[in-house]
Amino acid sequence: MKTKSTDKEILVKGIKYMIIALLLMFSEPLLLHTVLTNKEKPFYIILLIISIAICCLAIFFAFKGINTIINSLFKSNKSR
Repeated sequence: MKTKSTDKEILVKGIKYMIIALLLMFSEPLLLHTVLTNKEKPFYIILLIISIAICCLAIFFAFKGINTIINSLFKSNKSR
């Protein structure tokens, strides 16, 4: 009976995605707060668009990281 084992390389890749998502999740509220408190500045719209894009990237990397970690745990292609 073969047992599935965790694919370590894919797991590390998933953890890297989660670290990127975590960094983006902490930097995005800081940027958004700065943008929303300075509405009269000339770069308001540009920084607001960048802040929303960073938010979307954080969600994307979190989803990709969780999906990669789940794949490393349950879809191991190693043949032993």
